[in-house]
Amino acid sequence: MKTKILNTCLLLWALLLVIGGCSKIEDVPKIIPEEEEEVTELAIVDKNATTETKALYANLWAIQSDGFMFGHHDDLWYGRKWYNEQGRSDTRDVVGDYPAVFSFDVAEIMDDRHESPENAIRRKVAIEAYNRGEVLLACAHLNNPLTGGDAWDNSSKVVVQEILNEGSATNIKYKGWLDRMAAFALNLKGADGKLIPIIFRPYHEHTQDWSWWGRSCTTQSEFIALWQFTVTYLRDTKKVHNLIYAISPQIDSVQGRDNLLFRWPGNEYVDFLGMDSYHGLNAVTLTTNLNTLSRLSKELKKPCGVTETGVEGIQRDGVPEKNYWTQQILTPVTGQSVSMIVMWRNKYDPSESGNHFFSVFKGHASEASFLQLYNSPLSYFSDDLPDMYRMPEGITVK
Repeated sequence: MKTKILNTCLLLWALLLVIGGCSKIEDVPKIIPEEEEEVTELAIVDKNATTETKALYANLWAIQSDGFMFGHHDDLWYGRKWYNEQGRSDTRDVVGDYPAVFSFDVAEIMDDRHESPENAIRRKVAIEAYNRGEVLLACAHLNNPLTGGDAWDNSSKVVVQEILNEGSATNIKYKGWLDRMAAFALNLKGADGKLIPIIFRPYHEHTQDWSWWGRSCTTQSEFIALWQFTVTYLRDTKKVHNLIYAISPQIDSVQGRDNLLFRWPGNEYVDFLGMDSYHGLNAVTLTTNLNTLSRLSKELKKPCGVTETGVEGIQRDGVPEKNYWTQQILTPVTGQSVSMIVMWRNKYDPSESGNHFFSVFKGHASEASFLQLYNSPLSYFSDDLPDMYRMPEGITVK
C-alpha cells in the first residue's frame, strides 16, 4: 500500500508538472491552495439508501481531497490477450494490483439481450471487485426500445416520448428493462451478505448526438423527465436502495460550467458529477475541464470524477505514447479534486489485429509511465483503498 500525502510541497510539485507538461500554460488555471468550507454533511438522492451505499457516497467525497481512484472498464473480465481468466487483469499484470474502480455495462442485463451467457461473468467479476473492497461503476448502452436498433440508433426522435407515454408498448417494455436492472441490483450481494452498492450512470454522453437518448433525439424537458422517471421507478417503485446516480456528459473540448450541467435533472436527482472525456492528447484541455469539474463539485457538494477517458491505441500518429500516463493523466489531475479517472476498455484481441485499447497491458510501451502513475501518492489502486463501505469520520449523509 502506498502512503498518501497531500501537502504544500505536493501542490508545488503539481504546479511544476503542469508547467512542464503543457505547451500553453497561460490557458491553464493556476493551482493555488485555498481555504475552503469543510463539508461535513452530504445529501443523497435515495434517503433510504443502504448503510454501505451511504458510506460509499461519503468516501467518494472524502477521497477526492487526497487523490483519485484509477479505474478501467471491464478490466476483470477480459484484456488485450486473455478472456475470462480467474483473477486476471491487464492492470494487475503490469503493477501487481487491481484498479480501484471496476467499470462495466449493464445494458445486456437489462434489454432484450438479457439471456446472454456473458451476464454470468459480469455478475461474478462485479462481486469479486466488491469483495476486495473496490468500487463498481455501471453504464448502460441500451438498445433502442422503440426501433429495435442498438444504442447508436438515433433514427427516431420519439423514443423517449414513447417511453414516457404511460401504458404504451414502449413504456411497458422499458419498465421491464428497468425491472431487470432492479432484480440485478437487489440480488447482487457480497461475501458479507450485504447488497453491493453500484454507481449507476444511465444515459451517459447525453450531450452528443449518437444515442437515442442524446441531444438530437430528445428535448431538454424530455431528457430530464426520462432521468427523473428512471430514478423514481428504481428507487420508489422497485425499492432499489443500493444505487448512486451519476450523470456523465461527454466533454471533449474546453467547456464551462453550463456544459457540465447540460439538461441537468435537478440536484435532488443526481448524486455524482461524471465527465466522459475523449480529448485526445491534449493535457491542457483535460486540466482545464478537471478544474471546472472540481469547482462545480465543491459548489454542489457532490463528488465528481472522469467516468470514461483514454486515447485509442495509446498512440500519436501510429507511434506509442510512452509517457502517456505521466503527461496525459497524472499531470492534469494533480492539484484537482476528483474521486476517479476511469479508462475505457481493452478489447480482447490476442492477434493484435486492431488497436482498440485504452489502458496499459503487459508489453505496451507505456508500462514504465504507468508504473510512475501507480507509484504516485495521488493514485489509488485496489490495495490503497480505505474501507469504502464504512462511513468515514466527520461526514454524514442524509
